[in-house]
Amino acid sequence: MMYCRLSSVWEKSRSSIIKSYLAEQLLNQTAAKKTIQFEPTTPCLKSTYAKYRWHRAIMQLPQRLNLLNVSQGNFMTAYQHDSQHPQTKVLPTMYDLPSEDPEEPGLDVFHRVQAQLTSDSCIPPNHPLDRLFIASDLNIYYDPNHPNWYKKPDWFIVVGVPQLYRERDLRMSYVVWDEQVIPLIVAEFLSDSTEAEDLGFTYSEPNKPPTKWQVYEWILKIPYYIIFSKHTNQLRIFRLVRNRYREQFLTDGKFWIPELELSIGLWFGSYQGCSRLWLRWYDLNGNLVLTPEEFQRQRAETERERAETERERAETERERAEAERERAEAERARADRLAEILRAMNINPDEL
Repeated sequence: MMYCRLSSVWEKSRSSIIKSYLAEQLLNQTAAKKTIQFEPTTPCLKSTYAKYRWHRAIMQLPQRLNLLNVSQGNFMTAYQHDSQHPQTKVLPTMYDLPSEDPEEPGLDVFHRVQAQLTSDSCIPPNHPLDRLFIASDLNIYYDPNHPNWYKKPDWFIVVGVPQLYRERDLRMSYVVWDEQVIPLIVAEFLSDSTEAEDLGFTYSEPNKPPTKWQVYEWILKIPYYIIFSKHTNQLRIFRLVRNRYREQFLTDGKFWIPELELSIGLWFGSYQGCSRLWLRWYDLNGNLVLTPEEFQRQRAETERERAETERERAETERERAEAERERAEAERARADRLAEILRAMNINPDEL
């Protein structure tokens, strides 16, 4: 309603304002040469110029409101897509957008080991492994209008894409507009330097890349966001509900993800020589999903136990046979003694 009234006022005085604007430009050019500031002199020009400045302030109001909303953390007013449609551009692919950045610090040992355990134990029963892409510390390029903008989650999984890029190459990054499939889950393992952004406590600046939370929630709309702190051993699961992340309740320290038919939760145990709480996957029955190394170790242990059982069974059989032989030998010795006694009594034992 207010905008309609303002538009009506503006239409009535448009002609005079245009004249005032042209006069201002001419006088400003003249004043610039004389290093003076233009000021309207006549009452009519002052009134017309005031209307022009008032209208220009009104027209700039949305832009100013955008800046205000940015300072308040309103991402939707801060993040603006390029007006040029992505299909009219020649978009880069994975080969043009690698993940290596020599200026970025490397991961600590915990991040590397935790990501490896999370990857190795993620074996969904309802998806073939060659149609899952699991990665850690790999760039996700998400905006074709800003192709160099990326986020690098500590861990993520994509369902329905091959492990190899175009079925032949190891991926150097994950380019969403090229793959056309968003990740199902992203996970961040909190560190002191990234904790604020990982938890959504930071805001983006105008014309700057959005934050992780904004990318995961607003742009990519990733269904699940997992946060695990090695300092507090706190596991937090956020699920996208009506375009907003909502923190989920854990059941017995686990959270069921139906798309994978697996639960994610904490486990206290030794992995790569370190005993602590680790983030890993559980099956439908609440049993640990073993990593390939754990599976091989368990199979070897089972095989060793089976061989030990077989050896014990064979030893028992041998002892039973030996006991039977000794029993038969004793029975034969007893019969021989009895025969000798009978012969001493002039009785032929063979005739009995």
